[in-house]
Amino acid sequence: MDRRSFLTALGLAPFAASPLLASAAGPKGKAEHCIFIWLGGGMSQADTFDPKALGDNKSTTKKRGSLYPSIETSVSGVRLCEHLPRTAKLMEHVTAVRSVNHKVIDEHAFATNLVHTGRMISGNATYPSIGSIVANRRGAADASVPAYMLIGYPNVSRGPGFLGIKDGYIYLVDTETGPNGFTTPGDIDQAQKDRRQDLLGSLGGKAPDGSALAEYAEAQHEAFRLAGPSFMRHFDLKKEAADTRLSYGGEFGQRCLLARRLIQGGVRFVEVSHNLNFINGSGWDVHNDGIDNQHILIRELDNAIAGLILDLKRTGMLDKTLVVVGTEFGRPPEFDAKGGRGHQGTAFSMILAGGGLKHCGAYGQTDDFSKTVVKDPVSIPDFHATILAAMQIDTSKDLMAGGRPVPITDGGKPIARLF
Repeated sequence: MDRRSFLTALGLAPFAASPLLASAAGPKGKAEHCIFIWLGGGMSQADTFDPKALGDNKSTTKKRGSLYPSIETSVSGVRLCEHLPRTAKLMEHVTAVRSVNHKVIDEHAFATNLVHTGRMISGNATYPSIGSIVANRRGAADASVPAYMLIGYPNVSRGPGFLGIKDGYIYLVDTETGPNGFTTPGDIDQAQKDRRQDLLGSLGGKAPDGSALAEYAEAQHEAFRLAGPSFMRHFDLKKEAADTRLSYGGEFGQRCLLARRLIQGGVRFVEVSHNLNFINGSGWDVHNDGIDNQHILIRELDNAIAGLILDLKRTGMLDKTLVVVGTEFGRPPEFDAKGGRGHQGTAFSMILAGGGLKHCGAYGQTDDFSKTVVKDPVSIPDFHATILAAMQIDTSKDLMAGGRPVPITDGGKPIARLF
């Protein structure tokens, strides 16, 4: 039962439109799409978006601190790592949320699940990811495309959980070819394709609603609907001008360009993974000497983020597209025996850009070493609530797990400063 129905049942319907009661739903943004960039492995906040005094990871007596010098940005008082120069010039469109925190620090899979679903694993419940929640509440902006796509490898943390397969994703790992199986083989004519669809339809029609067979048939029907040139044309990056492609940088940047094409085509939520190929040898999980080439990864991220923001501005889509940069945890200011960094969940950074938010360059504050949050802490449920509110989703309305209501976040509250 929603709030209005509840009040009506109590005879309080005249108060349902009260400004005081309406405020319980929280702020509401104006974003229509979300591009969620995933930095699997754990981005070091002190080496990127929350720089501190320089440390030294090579001396015998290692000195904790940032690995690189910092630079000024377009927002007074907000500094970034020197390897983010293009993003630094665009920080009026960005908020580095520097005070994200959780208690999961030692295990990648648990922390990845928490950041994607907003909840710890509990019993036999499988909670939906942020992408699936957006797909459930907003659907696709155009019926000819799916609501949720993943450019990266699939796993349960990114899935629909109890919402069911209809709110799941379509994934791809190759930007040049698009999703596997969505191009009809040349030796299959339209008549054969129609017969196969009829057969699947008859099988699904005999299955009880909500059964695994019915969900499978529905998924197959959706796959047939999307297969073909009208959907696959979005994956042809050669349609983009050469200077646009160049502005995004390398292979990861091209995934971000594809994400822009997909949301322009009506996809509501696209997750883009930045660790398919470890161009620095270790990805963001920079233990030991894996940190030596971390700067290469940061520079690639800089090109991709800046290219995406500038392209969204050029196409008039920045205010309607929320760009999120997420990671499972941060890294401590101390260095390990070989000069790398361990895991840290007590304080780390995640990024918001565009989406019609009131950006301030940085939100939240950590101590002198980015080890502890000292101002404006943001939990993972708070961060989820901020994304959902920016996407015009009422965070006071429950999800439904069968017939059981489940709060859409685990007590999260949107960051009011950004609305």
